[in-house]
Amino acid sequence: MIGYVLRRLVSLAVSLVVASMAIFMVVEVAPGDPASFMLGVNAQPDTVAALRAELGLDVPQWERYLAWVSGMLTGDFGTSYTYRTPVSQMIADRLWVSLPLALYALVLSTAIAFPAGIYAAARRGRAGDVAVMGATQLGVAVPNFWFAMMMVVIFAINLRWFNAGGFAGWDDGPWVGLHSLTLPAVSLALPQAAILARVMRSSLLDILGEDFMRSARAKGLSRRQALWRHALRNAMIPVLTIIGLQFSFLLAGSIIIEQVFYLPGLGRLVFQAISARDLIVVESVVMLLVFAVIMVNFLVDLAYAAVDPRLRSRT
Repeated sequence: MIGYVLRRLVSLAVSLVVASMAIFMVVEVAPGDPASFMLGVNAQPDTVAALRAELGLDVPQWERYLAWVSGMLTGDFGTSYTYRTPVSQMIADRLWVSLPLALYALVLSTAIAFPAGIYAAARRGRAGDVAVMGATQLGVAVPNFWFAMMMVVIFAINLRWFNAGGFAGWDDGPWVGLHSLTLPAVSLALPQAAILARVMRSSLLDILGEDFMRSARAKGLSRRQALWRHALRNAMIPVLTIIGLQFSFLLAGSIIIEQVFYLPGLGRLVFQAISARDLIVVESVVMLLVFAVIMVNFLVDLAYAAVDPRLRSRT
């Protein structure tokens, strides 16, 4: 098990180094100079040069890369070109919106998908299976921003149970904040729940056809007992993969939903930074999201080892 973890840690470190180089190069080669953008097209060349020197844009790119990476290792993400505030503070403020939103959506997605997938697998070919698969097909086909707009129309405008947008914050208690995030979380969770339910059903059906499941039935276990005692655990590896990928998507890919509900999260911060050519913010936020994705994949690998003892023995 120790060797398995060490190999995954080495892979994680290499992935982070490669990702940081790729992010820096892609952002740096994007057209447009931040200093010229901030000062406007009529700015004098000496004024632009002075601002570039103030922002640290006049040094070679390799020096800027090393300074950026070394700063991130110590928790210093630099200073925003536009807002002149530490990027780490901006990320911390926005993370308290995006992270709870992603976790909330993941919990809802899992709570919907697990019972639906197990129910469909247990009733393969019957009316319940057809109904669940039809609903999941609709969930996969319809984009989440359409769900978001429908949620606003039904629950915010017509029923007035929720606000149409904005975030109330956590100062008045967790329930107030979760209430503000409910519609966005449901909008994100429904399509992901449809995907996860289909994976759960397919994985369970594959396991139910294995020889050891027939042996369990031959020993006197009912179909339900065999499913819950043996099939569910063995079907979890592909499901864990999808859950890890979904959390990464929910954390890094909710830009549209944050725009629809006007949430001050990381996705909206990246959108605003790109519009303002605030390179240091774009680089730092994207790198943080990449780190989150790689770390989630690392944790999923550890979950594999916990679920499948065969992986622990390969050390």
